Amino acid sequence: MHVVMTSAGIGRIEDGGVAVLDAPYPDPTAVIEATGSLDALAGAKVVRRVPLDDAGPGLLAPLARPRALWGVGLNYRSKAELTGRPVPDEPVLYLAASTSACAPGSAVRLPAAETAQMDYEAEIAVVIGRTLDRAAEREAWPAVAAITAANDMTARDVMKRTGAPVLAKSFPGFTPLGASLLGRDAIADPGAIGVRCRVGGELRQDSSSADMIFAIPELLARISRYAVLRPGDVVLTGTPAGTGQDRGDFLRPGDDVRVEVDGVLPLTVQVQA
Repeated sequence: MHVVMTSAGIGRIEDGGVAVLDAPYPDPTAVIEATGSLDALAGAKVVRRVPLDDAGPGLLAPLARPRALWGVGLNYRSKAELTGRPVPDEPVLYLAASTSACAPGSAVRLPAAETAQMDYEAEIAVVIGRTLDRAAEREAWPAVAAITAANDMTARDVMKRTGAPVLAKSFPGFTPLGASLLGRDAIADPGAIGVRCRVGGELRQDSSSADMIFAIPELLARISRYAVLRPGDVVLTGTPAGTGQDRGDFLRPGDDVRVEVDGVLPLTVQVQA
């Protein structure tokens, strides 16, 4: 199942277009919270069909109100190697404010009074479909509802100054999510999901989940040892090498940032003064 949120309601991507659905849910998050997956949309009546190009400019956030936004600080070997940091024995976990989430195509304000180091982080985002409480790894992936693309933006100097990821990552719009959701059953291998980032059309990050230090099932299981993951929670799974921090080149007003995750529509945002 490949799902988007349009101004007319929930849509299924099929045959190169968007089938707008007559579904008893306000958005995909409500479907996941109520049923544990996106499968309930498979039999929904199609109200109308529109070309994907026509729907694209009007796509809304498929996860407009995530319950919780989890992240992991260092989860790609390429990032550890480039920065010379040791591979961690435990994931470095944090939460960001859910109010930082924004829709694909948004203009994200650079909070210049607080940061001169606004950075991009292309990430695979995992949406939880069933409760995970001290779960085993074998239980974690079956509890996933979908994946999507995320840009886990970070104010690097705020992080250094405060030591608080929640402050560095919670500015309005700093967690773009979307532009579509790909159901778990459509993902052949969670250990081979590609993720890329382009800034102004230039490829900056290019990797896959195969390079993760803690694979997605292990990461979810580890989080669930300390906190219960519930339907609708979103887990950002780390970013590969090539961020602005790595390059010494941070985002500026006017920059277009595009995150690509295999199987979902590209997530784009523009940095605004």
